[in-house]
Amino acid sequence: MDYNFPKVILKNGKERSLLRLHPWVFSGAIKNIIGNPLDGDNVVVLGAKGEFYGLGHYQKGGSISVRIYSFDSIQPDEKFWKQKFAAAVELRRSIGLLDNSQTNVFRLIHGEGDGMPGFICDFYNGTVVFQAHSYGMYLLEPIFAKIILELLGDKVVSVYDKSANTLPKNNNGVENKFLYGSCAETLVKEYGMKFFVNVEEGQKTGFFIDQRENRNLLRHYAKGKNVLNMFGYTGGFSVAALAGEANSVVSVDASQTAISLTERNVNQNFSNTSNHQAMAVDAFEYLDKMEKNKYNLIILDPPAFAKHASAMSQAVKGYQRINRAAMEKIAAGSILFTFSCSQAIDKNMFRLAVMDASIQAGRKIKILHQLTQPADHPISIYHPEGEYLKGLVVYVE
Repeated sequence: MDYNFPKVILKNGKERSLLRLHPWVFSGAIKNIIGNPLDGDNVVVLGAKGEFYGLGHYQKGGSISVRIYSFDSIQPDEKFWKQKFAAAVELRRSIGLLDNSQTNVFRLIHGEGDGMPGFICDFYNGTVVFQAHSYGMYLLEPIFAKIILELLGDKVVSVYDKSANTLPKNNNGVENKFLYGSCAETLVKEYGMKFFVNVEEGQKTGFFIDQRENRNLLRHYAKGKNVLNMFGYTGGFSVAALAGEANSVVSVDASQTAISLTERNVNQNFSNTSNHQAMAVDAFEYLDKMEKNKYNLIILDPPAFAKHASAMSQAVKGYQRINRAAMEKIAAGSILFTFSCSQAIDKNMFRLAVMDASIQAGRKIKILHQLTQPADHPISIYHPEGEYLKGLVVYVE
């Protein structure tokens, strides 16, 4: 197919990752560019001898210069994108999320995992939230809103574009806005538990959807336990622990806004909340000062310590520190749920950090579960970086 798009020419040998269907073209792999693409423009990626390798969106300035959305020779029109969305919808239907009376919050598009690099889309009981991480996807969002309404119909009450803080910094002037309808806060259900979600003010798209299955697992461990939920955000793990008949739950987060919403979520689910306490304090400070043996189930779900590879060393030290602090204080014979959502930290690196923390704390541990993101956050086998959530459930002797 003859494309009237700028052409990105690769250096000799730099096509190998594309032959393995990895969707990123790094700036250092580019020999030259024919044409003058602007941020978000469609480009054709060619080998040193003119071989076609894919179509993608161009981005200037960052380490990833092109995100490939098709390795086939296609026309990137509305029909093409609708097919992408339809495939993603069908996947969510096949895993039982599209018409589920107990769960009405899930990820509808997961970037590279759904063949749409640089774009995520979450569904909150009829409110759909878009987040573009590339300008090419951002420019398509009005078309994406139209497609979503066509595919999901009256299931959708509003569509919100929340890309202002996720686009590269050189794309200033982008504002978050509703593309259809208006619904800043909604009440969602996850395995029957209810949560208020504010899509305008909440972190990421409003809620940590990726911990759904891990919260459900926690319910099975919580009965009779004294639970500490660190970096608790809006209380997802806290509500799950209480639903699992925990003896007591303490929720800790540095944000008073998050703690206030935690209390609302707990009150929404339980008539008696006397066994729950929420406090807005620094998590590290709380761990350092808390008394020993007070808790026999602790959840550590911190924000990403390493958003880029350059921060890996410091991030590993951070994971060692919080896990060591928890292990030093947790009662013997207890359970620790510990997580990393840092894409730059792989699961083996995280596992080693937890192991080192146990040695530093002088506690022996056993792995009971190795956790990751749920099925609505699919991982492309050609893009291992998509496996960003790592978790361990360990027994602390």
